[in-house]
Amino acid sequence: MSSSTSARTDSSRSHPSRPTGSSSDASGRAGTGSDPTTPPVADPLARHAAAGVDVPHRPGDRGSAEPKRRKPRDRPLVIVITGHGKGKSTSAFGMLMRSWARGYRCGVFQFVKSGKWKVGEAKAAAKLGGIDWEKMGDGWSWLSRDLEESADMAREGWGEVKRAIADERYEFLLLDEITYPVKWGWIEVAEVVSTLRDRPGFQHVVITGRDAAPELVDLADLVSEVTSVKHPMDAGIRAQQGIEW
Repeated sequence: MSSSTSARTDSSRSHPSRPTGSSSDASGRAGTGSDPTTPPVADPLARHAAAGVDVPHRPGDRGSAEPKRRKPRDRPLVIVITGHGKGKSTSAFGMLMRSWARGYRCGVFQFVKSGKWKVGEAKAAAKLGGIDWEKMGDGWSWLSRDLEESADMAREGWGEVKRAIADERYEFLLLDEITYPVKWGWIEVAEVVSTLRDRPGFQHVVITGRDAAPELVDLADLVSEVTSVKHPMDAGIRAQQGIEW
């Protein structure tokens, strides 16, 4: 089963009410009034409702039905960030933050990282709100005790991705490290290509991981290859929080 950390604020849920006497400025931030403990953002979605800052929307809205929130020149992209250097997921998370700041409905599917891993990027997304986060891996493949179970988890995750794409659930979708289960044959590359090529509406899709399949590279609108020039591990420095996770 996959582990899910959802930071989305559903319209069906009640939002925190502002304390009596507080005010809200044009950016959607709650004023402090006489209460210094008033949170700066009472409703995470309110920050996108300011005049001149996109068109207000809710998680259930469909991106293709809201063209006014985008520039006429905007086009949905498939982006592949591959290579053996460090920084592939890090780069993708930067784009995730930009999309979140523009009010896009954002989703992240991590195909290798286990739900037990407490990664900093997921913690940040939970704090920001409005980002769905799914971890369907069980850690590194070479540490897995049951590779068939790992393959099943990857296929289950891909099935959910296909449903999300068909439903136009997100405007920015990050498939972190999906290149690995594709490389291992757990997910058919032809199916990935056809799903992304024929996706409806406006959906940016970012793919990360080493050894991206040539078919994915051919499909993509943007491809970056991260190469390693120097790495702390070469000097015996182990991975550390704040840098690697």
